[in-house]
Amino acid sequence: MDAIEKNMLKEVADLDSLPTGAYNIRANGVSAGRNSTANIDIITKEDKPGIDIRIKPGTKKESVHIPVVISATGLKESVYNDFYIGEDCDVVIVAGCGIHNCGGQDSRHDGIHTFYVGKNAKVRYIEKHYGEGDGEGKRLMNPQTVVHLEEGAQMIMETAQISGIDDTLRQTTADLAAGASLDIRESIMTTGTQNSVSEFCADLNGENCSCNIVSRTVARDNSTQHYTSRLNGNNICAGHTECDSIIMNQAQVLATPELKASSTEASLIHEAAIGKIAGEQLIKLMTLGLTEEEAEEQIISGFLK
Repeated sequence: MDAIEKNMLKEVADLDSLPTGAYNIRANGVSAGRNSTANIDIITKEDKPGIDIRIKPGTKKESVHIPVVISATGLKESVYNDFYIGEDCDVVIVAGCGIHNCGGQDSRHDGIHTFYVGKNAKVRYIEKHYGEGDGEGKRLMNPQTVVHLEEGAQMIMETAQISGIDDTLRQTTADLAAGASLDIRESIMTTGTQNSVSEFCADLNGENCSCNIVSRTVARDNSTQHYTSRLNGNNICAGHTECDSIIMNQAQVLATPELKASSTEASLIHEAAIGKIAGEQLIKLMTLGLTEEEAEEQIISGFLK
């Protein structure tokens, strides 16, 4: 990998070198490195681009890194990665994609990730998206995540898109069995004329399952954002969806939360808030010696964490 690709690997997966444990690194449409372990097997799909990641039951305190980097202008790819997490696991999965485009053609990565999480397993999934380069070609990403949680399974998703993606459609769907829980934390910032669409849909099917979705976004310049979420409460369950956005300049933000209860025992809540940075926050930080621009950046940084 060259210096550009190594820098993007650092941005999307916090890697300065090859990680310990299981990993699969994809660069410009081909494998740039792979390692399986005794408990985690990574297998190339035979019918379409992508990999199967199989984690043995009872695997704990292990990780899987599957970052993607693209530095070739005009490259467009769809990659299908399926995760099979056995019962009673406790693992961390780090994904993410970085696109460096200095050419005149659009570069695009569509990552379709499907998770099959076994009974009482715990998964922390971290996904970062990053774009850079001064070419006229766009940097496009369309991540799709499908989550199937069996009885008692837990999944935490931390997704971030803070810089450089011109257009994105982020789709997440999930179904939860009895006692399962899903916690999603999304952070997005758009600038210039960038456009971001986030769509969430969760079916709370099992007794005493729960889902919590929190999206924090900042829209700057002339960018646009659209957030939609739908929680379907089909049993005794708890669901919460929240979208908080800071809007600046001539940006536009649309938030569309939706709840559907098919059980009298479903407890569902939605919240949405869109507003500008409060003047008193700026004044307070400026009295500590920061310029107005520095104060804005400090507030935005804290908001997106």
